[in-house]
Amino acid sequence: MKISTNIITVGLELDTAPGRLAAVTSTVARLGGEISHTAVVGRQGDRIRRELTLFFRDEAHREELVAALKSLEGITVKSITDQVFHLHQGGKVEITNKLDITGYTELSLAYTPGVAEVCKYIHAHDASKYEYTIKGNAVAIITDGTAVLGLGDIGPAAAMPVMEGKANLFKSFANINAYPLALNTTDTEEIIRIVKALEPAFGGVNLEDISAPRCFEIERRLKAELDIPVFHDDQHGTAVVVLAGLLNALKIVGKPIESMRVVVNGAGAAGISVSNLMMQAGIPEENFILLDSRGILSLDRDDLNEEKASIARRTNKEQRTGDLAAACVGMDLFIGLSKRDVLTPAMLDTMAADPIVFAMANPDPEILPEQAAGHVRVMGTGRSDYPNQINNALCFPGLFRGALDARCRDITTDMLLAAAAGIASIISPEELHEEYIIPSIFDARVVPAVSQAVVEAAKATGQIDSALGAGARNGVAAQAATVGQPSYSG
Repeated sequence: MKISTNIITVGLELDTAPGRLAAVTSTVARLGGEISHTAVVGRQGDRIRRELTLFFRDEAHREELVAALKSLEGITVKSITDQVFHLHQGGKVEITNKLDITGYTELSLAYTPGVAEVCKYIHAHDASKYEYTIKGNAVAIITDGTAVLGLGDIGPAAAMPVMEGKANLFKSFANINAYPLALNTTDTEEIIRIVKALEPAFGGVNLEDISAPRCFEIERRLKAELDIPVFHDDQHGTAVVVLAGLLNALKIVGKPIESMRVVVNGAGAAGISVSNLMMQAGIPEENFILLDSRGILSLDRDDLNEEKASIARRTNKEQRTGDLAAACVGMDLFIGLSKRDVLTPAMLDTMAADPIVFAMANPDPEILPEQAAGHVRVMGTGRSDYPNQINNALCFPGLFRGALDARCRDITTDMLLAAAAGIASIISPEELHEEYIIPSIFDARVVPAVSQAVVEAAKATGQIDSALGAGARNGVAAQAATVGQPSYSG
């Protein structure tokens, strides 16, 4: 199946002369377009109305196709609908009621006077807020729009489609109600204050697309000052999925994790967090070399911010300096979180035997798989049209499902390690292959495996008690039984 976001639907009117539709299809084919669907949608007199859905390469190609269709005899282009914009019209999420209020009975139960009894009960039994409000299944998606995908600092309004998409994924994959909240401030203290004020309504916070180094401080403070889990997906979601891919890639190349030597191109929030989690998984910190846009992080540089300086002190034991070519020599694993076309086959040839490459720059990787073919043993990217997509959606729905069900106060490193192992475990030894080291985000086994792994890790580290954990694995709120929930008979 072709996967593309370059899709338009063209509304056409054709007269009934023979060969009109054939002229359309042959014109599209001649110009390199691809028709995915065509249908008759109406007729008026001797004119037939059709809709033609087709793929195009880029904006110039789109204009060429439309101009050619407009030039055809007996054919009128009536409308052009961009499918991406059409899908986003009016936003991608909405709130729906669990109860239809059709009369006074429902009104009195859901609102006044019945709601007052529930309010009083929650006031007297604080833990019951998870049982009788949306809090137990609600996540706030917080952004300031300063580091959006590959677009950078585009502001909170322009970031909203991404946050809405994130909310779609939470609901579709893990049945979590997630609310996109784009904040019109980049002030660290103000963001922290706002998110803290939102705590009563939410069971968890997903920080998204906040630029480094502010994102580190915001997450640190919120984790310390809130009683609900806080998770910066750009950091830790990326780290979990990269580690999951590595765990299975190591089985193919036959190398122990403790021996791995790693080059990370991109020393932002994701690159530093990926490195830290892999260190926790067993790779010695001195075996890492990180690079930013100015080259290798080393102790002789005086232009590093606090986060980069901290990791520079723990890594690069040989104190290499220079560019990516210098960093790749003898390394087992390349992790790219930077920009397109910075890695070359010649660099790959200087790496250790059977190198693993995770080139995750979006939308175009540091090196294309077809360019790396024959130079690497295992290759992954962030794209869905190549094997081994390293996609954060493998992590955050299941991770939050487990954290919400377990009512954790925090998401710990042990939970992240467990989530990575849970993702990796989906692929059996019989299925494991160079082009299949990580499952699809649409694999129905992923969310249950990750959520259960998170709950078990939370129990093992004392984040929850065993009784709540048992209920949580079934998505059942167990807390009400411990707070004297009122019961009625008759």
